Amino acid sequence: MKFMKNKRRTYDTLTDDDPMSGVANLFDVAMIFAIGLLVVALAHFGLTELLIDSDVTIVKNPGQENMEVIIKQDDSIEKLEMTKETVTTSGKKFGTIYETGSGGWVLVKE
Repeated sequence: MKFMKNKRRTYDTLTDDDPMSGVANLFDVAMIFAIGLLVVALAHFGLTELLIDSDVTIVKNPGQENMEVIIKQDDSIEKLEMTKETVTTSGKKFGTIYETGSGGWVLVKE
């Protein structure tokens, strides 16, 4: 009856020897979550233009004290903050800026 022995499977024989095998893909999931969070944050603030390849200029809070200009050219992004300093220069007049009824601005070159 040696061939009829009851071979019981224990929990130890069913598990893998590596204790970290269950969390092997955790880094990949974390990176996908982080990229998704970045895209959602840009969409929430209305800055999805920063994800495309074209050059973009964004004016935040136009005409106010905390006005900011964000310029994206190629791969570089530059943020300009406005100050109350007055700068004088010698040069010629380039054009005139008009505000439309819908709140947009139009530059008319001279």
